[in-house]
Amino acid sequence: MVRDLADRAIVVAGLDCKPVGEPSGATVNYICDILDGARLTACVSEFAPDAIVHLAARTDFDEKKHLSGYAANIQGVSNLVEAIRATPSVRRCIWTSTQLVCQVGYVPTGPLDYKPDTIYGQSKIRTEEIVRTSDGAGREWCLVRPTTVWGPGVSPHYQRFLKLVKHGLYFHVDPGPLYKSYSYVGNITHQYFQLLQAPAEVIQGRTLYLADYSPIDLVSWCNAFQKSFGSRRIPMMPKFMVRLLAISGDALGTFGIRGVPFNSLRLRNMLTQYQFDMRETEAICGPLPFTIEDGVKATTEWINSQT
Repeated sequence: MVRDLADRAIVVAGLDCKPVGEPSGATVNYICDILDGARLTACVSEFAPDAIVHLAARTDFDEKKHLSGYAANIQGVSNLVEAIRATPSVRRCIWTSTQLVCQVGYVPTGPLDYKPDTIYGQSKIRTEEIVRTSDGAGREWCLVRPTTVWGPGVSPHYQRFLKLVKHGLYFHVDPGPLYKSYSYVGNITHQYFQLLQAPAEVIQGRTLYLADYSPIDLVSWCNAFQKSFGSRRIPMMPKFMVRLLAISGDALGTFGIRGVPFNSLRLRNMLTQYQFDMRETEAICGPLPFTIEDGVKATTEWINSQT
């Protein structure tokens, strides 16, 4: 996001709880835990931005019992509301939630129709409630719910997945097609930029999904990566064997082993189709700059550069 905005000649400050490992393109980088309200307010006030893109969150599914484990998604959001209130220059904030305020496959009837199946999803409901209750800190605002984001810089989970494809260790579970609303990273940063520019009356108080406008077929998408990597053809594994692997992952999780790469939740998410109606977002953000083919090529190059 920072690099995309900086490439557009916009003066950007990046704020993160730890040092950035590579040049971000930001004019200034603040090291700040969003749970430190005083420090957060000081950083925002010092930079005095026109707009804020809120992306800070704890996003894993490891916490099984306590909502307090996702304090960044609750108290951190409240802290940012107060920081914005204390900074008159801020005109607009784009607040980031997640599609997982509803379990994968559930299609909500409206922005307040929730059906989470993880503590993480519950915490993001609190994110949305705090933003709506505060009327976005009294400034121009909208909430966005990104879907799965892929591309260069992809999360460690999807890095592992793509490396399995590269090394010929990935397998299909279902012959497909399996349609999913995914976001290529270059397209979603473009959507954020368009939301920063859109007339206030177009975005004010709305809840929008962010994804590519056409869903991908997961089977075809994986095959495209297999061809791009030049790896062996992806085999099909019987479902009963996959379920055994998932159960093994569940068992490891019950013994307190964190970061298990495959379990029943991930299997269900993998096999569940989900497609969102993207017409509202498309009407605001317009055409997207990258095709799936562009994304596969760029992501393949990035994964190859990591090894």
